[in-house]
Amino acid sequence: MTAITASMVGELRAKTDAPMMECKKALTEAGGDMVKAEELLRVKLGTKAGKAASRVTAEGVIVIATDGDTGAMLEVNCETDFVTKNDSFLALANGAVALIAKHNPADVNALAALTYSQDGFGPTLEDVRKGLIGKIGENMTFRRFRRFASGARLATYLHGTRIGVVVEFDGDETAAKDVAMHIAAMKPVALSSADVPAELVERERSVAAAKAAEDAATAKAAGKPVQSDEIVAKRIEGGVQKYLKEVSLFNQAFVKNDKQTVEQMLKGAATTVRGFTLYVVGEGIEKRVDDFAAEVAAQVAAAKGAA
Repeated sequence: MTAITASMVGELRAKTDAPMMECKKALTEAGGDMVKAEELLRVKLGTKAGKAASRVTAEGVIVIATDGDTGAMLEVNCETDFVTKNDSFLALANGAVALIAKHNPADVNALAALTYSQDGFGPTLEDVRKGLIGKIGENMTFRRFRRFASGARLATYLHGTRIGVVVEFDGDETAAKDVAMHIAAMKPVALSSADVPAELVERERSVAAAKAAEDAATAKAAGKPVQSDEIVAKRIEGGVQKYLKEVSLFNQAFVKNDKQTVEQMLKGAATTVRGFTLYVVGEGIEKRVDDFAAEVAAQVAAAKGAA
């Protein structure tokens, strides 16, 4: 029986990017035949994709593609930050966002069905995704995207690969790019106070009311005067208005010059922002917390058992 050495496992991993334990199993099954082991791993890719599908993908990248007035922004998720630096994963993300900009798919399912080939996988984007799950050994998903084709000009900004902004504008490109960077830093939720979603406003009002009630109870317990209902109502409304200014783009202090608001800066630059889209990787996804030491110990134990 051919002995499976660490160098053989390393060579197969370099060829396939498959996990080390999978490489060792394939080499053992193939009797040390490198070519056969590689074929065995490729056969297993489909089943591995299915096993990985239930794992949380809270890491990932934001990618943007533009062509004149048309563009798209996409979030592609994976399980660990390590994979976000993998060339095949990045090629998949950039290939997918280019497809969105060109073909305008209705949703993620329609995107997955588009024709695309990469790394020997295809003929659809979904086939490539499943193939790379097996090759890399991690689940990966297309989470959300938006296509832009309103006729407005597009200014984009990527903060690394984790934050992406697209601004639809008319006017000065430099001012629009500055706004895109501002949005990445300050994360407004709407263009103006009037555009802030009603549920967010009500949530803030509830918080302000609860704080006022707590202050009243504290004052009463200490034997101090309690504010009238009218004053309390004004305090609550004041808190809501302060919140609206803090989360609406036009009312925020401009990051490059906090002596003026974004709206004032845009007016001075004769520029109009029609809308913006902000994506932050993993926003709203519940991340799994792993015990890394326990995971390493388990892998070592598994390796000994397979030896």
